Amino acid sequence: MNSKEKFIITISRQFGTGGHEIGKELARRLDVKLLDKQILNAVASRMKTVEDAVEKIELRNPLWRDDFTNFYRTYMMHAEYNGMEKDKTSHALFRAQADVIRCIAEEESCIIIGRCGFDIFADHPNALKIFIHSSMDCRKRRIAEKYDISEQDAAAMIVDNDFSRELYTKTFTGRDWCDARNYDISLDVRSFGVNGAVNFLMNCIE
Repeated sequence: MNSKEKFIITISRQFGTGGHEIGKELARRLDVKLLDKQILNAVASRMKTVEDAVEKIELRNPLWRDDFTNFYRTYMMHAEYNGMEKDKTSHALFRAQADVIRCIAEEESCIIIGRCGFDIFADHPNALKIFIHSSMDCRKRRIAEKYDISEQDAAAMIVDNDFSRELYTKTFTGRDWCDARNYDISLDVRSFGVNGAVNFLMNCIE
């Protein structure tokens, strides 16, 4: 990736790895836009179905507000697999979301958190695709501390979120979420921490 020209960085991450914080700090150091919740907001303004679903998610569990994939898991479990309005509520939404991401990326350099960015920009000539992962024990401790919950509850959150991200990726890209071949860099952050991971990635970029 050439950071002197317009570029795209995509970050896919296991739940509890600090991938969002890594992306946020990377965006700050590179002085580029971070695309995460604003994608959801932009798409929601175009599709009432998503707007309603987001409101229900936030009311049910505010702690997971940032995790867009929970909507997909909830919907697909209760509707798509029963053949109800599949295209309108899932695949059309994914296409609308991808269009928003592409439009922003055409205008400026940016970092994209999740949203199958690695697949959307698989053939982009100046994209760096990153996967952040870590051990279950490390992630349990981080989530338990972040949300002030037991490690048992943290483990349940991790399993649920990882499942939804894997399902989301497989459904809309046909690819395996954890397959290292999808990415340019696969980084285990156990020994790094957020700042250490950002320092490592900045060295790779520079």
